[in-house]
Amino acid sequence: MIAKITHFIHSNFLVLLLASYILATIAPDFGLYIRSINFGMIHWFDGSTLKISLSVVMLSMLLFNAGFGFKLKELKELKRKPLVIITGFLANLISPLIIVWLIHFLILNWHNFDELQNLLVGLALVASMPIAGSSTAWAQNADGNISLSLGLVILSTFASPVTTPLVLTCFGFLTSGDYAQDLFELSKHGTKAFLILAVVIPSVLGILAKVAVSQNINVKQQSIIKLLNLINLLLLNYSNASISLPTTIQKPDWDYYFLILAVTIVLCLFAFLAGFVIARSFKCSRADMASLMFGLGMNNNGTGLVLASLVLSDHPNVMLPLIFYTLVQQIIAAIIDKYLLPKEKIGVV
Repeated sequence: MIAKITHFIHSNFLVLLLASYILATIAPDFGLYIRSINFGMIHWFDGSTLKISLSVVMLSMLLFNAGFGFKLKELKELKRKPLVIITGFLANLISPLIIVWLIHFLILNWHNFDELQNLLVGLALVASMPIAGSSTAWAQNADGNISLSLGLVILSTFASPVTTPLVLTCFGFLTSGDYAQDLFELSKHGTKAFLILAVVIPSVLGILAKVAVSQNINVKQQSIIKLLNLINLLLLNYSNASISLPTTIQKPDWDYYFLILAVTIVLCLFAFLAGFVIARSFKCSRADMASLMFGLGMNNNGTGLVLASLVLSDHPNVMLPLIFYTLVQQIIAAIIDKYLLPKEKIGVV
């Protein structure tokens, strides 16, 4: 029974994700209640602090389960293609900066200053997040190279306490006023403790736990863990979306929503395209191409939403680009998986 429920949620995840956003729009109270639950504060050695909210705990559980889901055999194969992994990691950092810089100049004369700044800050959070663990699932479904996918996820996750502040600083120069100040402040004091304590450490603990119990976990237990993880992910998206989405009905701004949609589609398409270009440049197999495209195209926006809800609550519309991008990347991933990935190898490994 549990396996069937898990399979149903996994197979219909995009529809359920959209349903969670609709629920957040029309019935946000429970989501706001989840966000109001706090367990105290942690002070980090660099002077930054992290409020241990239920949202942070839920995010940590997601990252723990992501680490726990890694297969030991695949982890041992990470050393096979270090140059491809490093190139993909660097492209994941640099390509969004280039694309958003170009987009910024195209929409520089947008009629509403606050809308433009909210969009840029939201894109900064999208671009600065590590690669989504869900990219490994998409790669697996497409018969991709799982060890390559894991390498991209692990490298970007473990490097995020350094790379995320760096990317946020770069975006700070594209914004102005209070928005630029928020990004610079976030890059200096608001991210390191959060990423280390809520992202990196849970991921490491998940990997270590898998090493410890790999021989003692059965299929049913794995199915239960996956089910809880999917429910947690949907609930976390619902809770974070409850902050900003209700205003989309109360005061709809259709031209702004269209702008966000158009920009996130362009950004996401170029991210997937970067994976394709790297695969062709290295004359990779179809399996490697799948892993590179899904890895570069899918960011961990759940982490971005939690971070935005903690430190940018005075700008709730910052979350809209993250919410749009989460849906867009899932839709584009599905299209690429079904229609665009070549069915044969494009080169020799």
